[in-house]
Amino acid sequence: MSFFRTLKSLFTPAARITPRSCAPRVRAGAALLVDVREAREWPGGVAQDAVLLPLSDLTGPRTRWAPFLAGAARREILLYCASGGRSGLAARVLAGEGFRVANTGGLNDWADAGWPIVKPGRR
Repeated sequence: MSFFRTLKSLFTPAARITPRSCAPRVRAGAALLVDVREAREWPGGVAQDAVLLPLSDLTGPRTRWAPFLAGAARREILLYCASGGRSGLAARVLAGEGFRVANTGGLNDWADAGWPIVKPGRR
């Protein structure tokens, strides 16, 4: 990601919403849930139905993000990480590119909302 794109993302607003408020949209398929933590963090558990796309790929080569974004079309993208910081950055980057996106905080926020946490590959 270019320096100017990164700088712009720091000033682009992105919504912050709770997992409780957006969980019905994920269940209905109207929104896509994305875990932006790094791959080394996923073995401890991920939110069920989350797409696993590391922030480093979003801000880097977009090997995994590019096909995902091409297929996301008009759907809302809901992001989480460990605590909400990285998902906030990812939300600002994507909002700056015109995507409907929101930061939903951290994995524990999803667990606290009663969302199932699963091991990757066991969905």
